[in-house]
Amino acid sequence: MDFTAQPKPATALCGVVSADGKIAYPPGVKEITDKITTDEMIKRLKMVVKTFMDMDQDSEDEKQQYLPLALHLASEFFLRNPNKDVRLLVACCLADIFRIYAPEAPYTSHDKLKDIFLFITRQLKGLEDTKSPQFNRYFYLLENLAWVKSYNICFELEDCNEIFIQLFRTLFSVINNSHNKKVQMHMLDLMSSIIMEGDGVTQELLDSILINLIPAHKNLNKQSFDLAKVLLKRTVQTIEACIANFFNQVLVLGRSSVSDLSEHVFDLIQELFAIDPHLLLSVMPQLEFKLKSNDGEERLAVVRLLAKLFGSKDSDLATQNRPLWQCFLGRFNDIHVPVRLESVKFASHCLMNHPDLAKDLTEYLKVRSHDPEEAIRHDVIVTIITAAKRDLALVNDQLLGFVRERTLDKRWRVRKEAMMGLAQLYKKYCLHGEAGKEAAEKVSWIKDKLLHIYYQNSIDDKLLVEKIFAQYLVPHNLETEERMKCLYYLYASLDPNAVKALNEMWKCQNMLRSHVRELLDLHKQPTSEANCSAMFGKLMTIAKNLPDPGKAQDFVKKFNQVLGDDEKLRSQLELLISPTCSCKQADICVREIARKLANPKQPTNPFLEMVKFLLERIAPVHIDSEAISALVKLMNKSIEGTADDEEEGVSPDTAIRSGLELLKVLSFTHPTSFHSAETYESLLQCLRMEDDKVAEAAIQIFRNTGHKIETDLPQIRSRVSRYLSNTLVILSPLSRSLNADVPEQLIIPLVSLDHISMLAPDQFASPMKSVVANFIVKDLLMNDRSTGEKNGKLWSPDEEVSPEVLAKVQAIKLLVRWLLGMKNNQSKSANSTLRLLSAMLVSEGDLTEQKRISKSDMSRLRLAAGSAIMKLAQEPCYHEIITPEQFQLCALVINDECYQVRQIFAQKLHKALVKLLLPLEYMAIFALCAKDPVKERRAHARQCLLKNISIRREYIKQNPMATEKLLSLLPEYVVPYMIHLLAHDPDFTRSQDVDQLRDIKECLWFMLEVLMTKNENNSHAFMKKMAENIKLTRDAQSPDESKTNEKLYTVCDVALCVINSKSALCNADSPKDPVLPMKFFTQPEKDFCNDKSYISEETRVLLLTGKPKPAGVLGAVNKPLSATGRKPYVRSTGTETGSNINVNSELNPSTGNRSRQLFSPIILLLEINSDQATQGNISSDRGKKRTVTAAGAENIQQKTDEKVDESGPPAPSKPRRGRRPKSESQGNATKNDDLNKPINKGRKRAAVGQESPGGLEAGNAKAPKLQDLAKKAAPAERQIDLQR
Repeated sequence: MDFTAQPKPATALCGVVSADGKIAYPPGVKEITDKITTDEMIKRLKMVVKTFMDMDQDSEDEKQQYLPLALHLASEFFLRNPNKDVRLLVACCLADIFRIYAPEAPYTSHDKLKDIFLFITRQLKGLEDTKSPQFNRYFYLLENLAWVKSYNICFELEDCNEIFIQLFRTLFSVINNSHNKKVQMHMLDLMSSIIMEGDGVTQELLDSILINLIPAHKNLNKQSFDLAKVLLKRTVQTIEACIANFFNQVLVLGRSSVSDLSEHVFDLIQELFAIDPHLLLSVMPQLEFKLKSNDGEERLAVVRLLAKLFGSKDSDLATQNRPLWQCFLGRFNDIHVPVRLESVKFASHCLMNHPDLAKDLTEYLKVRSHDPEEAIRHDVIVTIITAAKRDLALVNDQLLGFVRERTLDKRWRVRKEAMMGLAQLYKKYCLHGEAGKEAAEKVSWIKDKLLHIYYQNSIDDKLLVEKIFAQYLVPHNLETEERMKCLYYLYASLDPNAVKALNEMWKCQNMLRSHVRELLDLHKQPTSEANCSAMFGKLMTIAKNLPDPGKAQDFVKKFNQVLGDDEKLRSQLELLISPTCSCKQADICVREIARKLANPKQPTNPFLEMVKFLLERIAPVHIDSEAISALVKLMNKSIEGTADDEEEGVSPDTAIRSGLELLKVLSFTHPTSFHSAETYESLLQCLRMEDDKVAEAAIQIFRNTGHKIETDLPQIRSRVSRYLSNTLVILSPLSRSLNADVPEQLIIPLVSLDHISMLAPDQFASPMKSVVANFIVKDLLMNDRSTGEKNGKLWSPDEEVSPEVLAKVQAIKLLVRWLLGMKNNQSKSANSTLRLLSAMLVSEGDLTEQKRISKSDMSRLRLAAGSAIMKLAQEPCYHEIITPEQFQLCALVINDECYQVRQIFAQKLHKALVKLLLPLEYMAIFALCAKDPVKERRAHARQCLLKNISIRREYIKQNPMATEKLLSLLPEYVVPYMIHLLAHDPDFTRSQDVDQLRDIKECLWFMLEVLMTKNENNSHAFMKKMAENIKLTRDAQSPDESKTNEKLYTVCDVALCVINSKSALCNADSPKDPVLPMKFFTQPEKDFCNDKSYISEETRVLLLTGKPKPAGVLGAVNKPLSATGRKPYVRSTGTETGSNINVNSELNPSTGNRSRQLFSPIILLLEINSDQATQGNISSDRGKKRTVTAAGAENIQQKTDEKVDESGPPAPSKPRRGRRPKSESQGNATKNDDLNKPINKGRKRAAVGQESPGGLEAGNAKAPKLQDLAKKAAPAERQIDLQR
């Protein structure tokens, strides 16, 4: 039936009429003219339609008979008839005529054919209304045209394109959701035949198809989009070239005028790709060209397009077109920010739909996770987290690592997104176990990482960690048993740092509750100036625990006013912070307080949000009596072996131990929640366990929570007493079983004894004194049973420390804890202990001075002794008996030759100072850090000073009553302590030595620089006044020694010189007369005037200008102590620059005997700080000279083959401790280049001989004789360890 199937005949049939010249009509049909009515015409046309419908192509007679009628129906009268029914019937007739006469159409005139097909096309619009009575005839018309392919006749017409365009537009406009599949099929047949059998598709015709793919049209008529989609799929082979030409014109040649759809090319490409990628085979290379455009907006548009193409679910474009994929990945590094942002956003869909491309994306996301733009880093996090929440298998460990890194981003928005994303992953895969154990194991690190963030300084970070803990790690809305099970196993699986962070979080929340409780107590007191001042300070403290403390201050003040006016609100808050408040009550209180403060007229209420922050921090949403009981039951199950410990990935022993540690921490923050017989019964069972740490934790819990046991639970109290009595019974055999010859078995008994003696000093005071005197001191500390390894190292890892030294360190801890438990010095045990510790420092850790102990073990013992003195100083009764000499020995530990000793000691010093546990004089120790040869150590010390000074000043501001204790709190009062300490510095031997004065000036400025940052309350004049007043006193340590006082006054003059040169405000009047500590300075004598200048004008200029001094031998780092019994030593010149090679110094027999004579009668104990730090190499010896060595080099000591010539030159002067002066460094820079270039951070220093004051640097080949002389003159010296 195809008109194109057969060749066209040579002659046409048009014009043939009947013999009588009239038109022949079917039987029963009268003539159809304009003279009949419309109804009659319709009636007759229906009969004609039926006749043509019944005819077929084989009825030659009928075809000849009705040819005139066919020509008549194509007349203008019918084609332009105003009645639509008439037009429809005529169109049906014409369609049948084309079918019957195919392939020889009865119409030869091109114009007539055009008119006919345009007429038929217009009638097809009737297909739109499927409910029309005539719809079947419209469908018949469409079916007939499609089956016969009647429109193929138009290919011979010159303007056939107009007909096709009109046809396509009509069909696309009439299609709707009421049409069945047959209608769509016939439309497709009709249009596809035109496309596939024609010579090509014009741009206008292509536009009529593509316009239906544009989103705006797609949304208006979904059926036309589907029709175009199927049409393009069917004709892909034919139409692809036309589509490629269109995009080539627009994308490459830039001819946007070729089509009205030029501005929609990217939308069209996306839709065409979704329909069939083969439609764009020739277009994709053009997109690669566009990706490299110089126009950023154009690149952005192409990236958006390709992101959709590559990211679509069924797309294999990245695999099929690798060059385009690689070019697209390059846009991740585009210079245009929106392009990079769009590329990152695409990654999420790509990861979810194409996991196989994750490897390609990982490297680019890594770079973008460090992008300078905050929004891009933020979207990298969103991308990875979105994919991970869909399926954890979609993201690899490296991608999760990027999110982990961003939790420390400098921008809060990025940090928050990363932290919240990780929290959601943890809850989904670990808490709910949605993807099994393997997935849970993959993200098990999240809990630790999130809690580590609590160490950050930002209050926003801390608050978010608390929120994450309450909502994701241990959801507070769980039932009590489930919530405590979650907490129990979480705590058991955390790493040590995360445990510390969690403990700190509870402590901070508890402290904030205390502040709020104190504020409410102030509301109960009568109004007064002191009350208002105290209340203001408390409000400032609370504000600092909230986001944006500046704004929070105003909101907290407003909240305080509301509390003062609303008694009901105050009672609700009191209930919330009450120790007996349950979790359910807390939830009710928070909602009730928020309801009262809410303002319906104010949708966003910053004040209410701030109050909610406060309530969330202080509300006990996790822990109450019921929760503690549930925790104890869980622990009992672990003890009995009936818990799910193994299923939760925790061993029973770990679960029990961690559970008790958790209860111990909670006993500090929620002691009232433990007051139940059931809880204490379970704790009594723990006391009977063989594990010492478990029993220790149980004792600690009783100590923290048992203050009401005697009155509320007498039966529990009696059982605890019986247990302690039993402990007393076993203490004696335990002490008798102590054997110093088997140090490996001493650690656990010593740990048990020190905790028992601290927790129950009254019960164990008498037996412990005997243990301390007879075993700890005489048998253990005063004897060296083993010989240490002579490897020369100044520090060794924990696993390499000898058991004997570990036992001695633990014995020192026992001494201190025993004294801390007693808290009195009635037996003078503390004096003996302090003398013992001092002796250990003087003897460099080798108390027996038998040279059997290794250098690394000596470092451990020096650290233990220094830390022990510092720990005892935190107890007021012991601080009073620490002499200035003992304080100075302790201070010099911060200049130890071992890097690790310096580092750990400084950390412990800072930790105690920042908590205001140590007296102010101990802050002066940081001034000695100016001599540390390691830049990082000096920077750390400066940060510690800044922190401590800030905390003390803030404490004074927030606590008005603190003004009465300014002598112990005001940071400026550290100046007298610092001056006294530096005046007794063993390096400071000659008060007029410029080099030594320069060191003093550096130490003074190290502290004064931080103090003089601000001139608060005219503090510069106050510090100057203190230095001037010191010159009117004498050194209380040696008041009658003129040399000692001269050194003190010299340091004062250096301090005055520094203050005067650095501040123009110091000459103002001091706000008040400073008070000097009587422990270090005598009372000013009447009529005593000391206006003498102890430093010359020339020296003053040298100190201030820093002019280089003459280049000489580099000063030694370590210094000998000036304390009695300290063994002096000197250092040899080192000539090897690649490693730290030390030579054992000769012992001074008289010195050793004297120290033994002084300290051997001591019968007491010593202690080292319980939190013994073991990380990294630290070096610094109280009396030893420091030298810079190569990073990572070991500290090696070796015996020298050279013998000291006793008749040789006199012994060199005391070596200078600390960093090399700038002038010396500059002067010797050239000389040392060759020696120190390979690995050394600094240069070695040699001692200066008395006969060669200028000296020569070690390794200087120009003066070998002097160098050899220096070697012979100087005994063996140690070199300082800078390894970290």
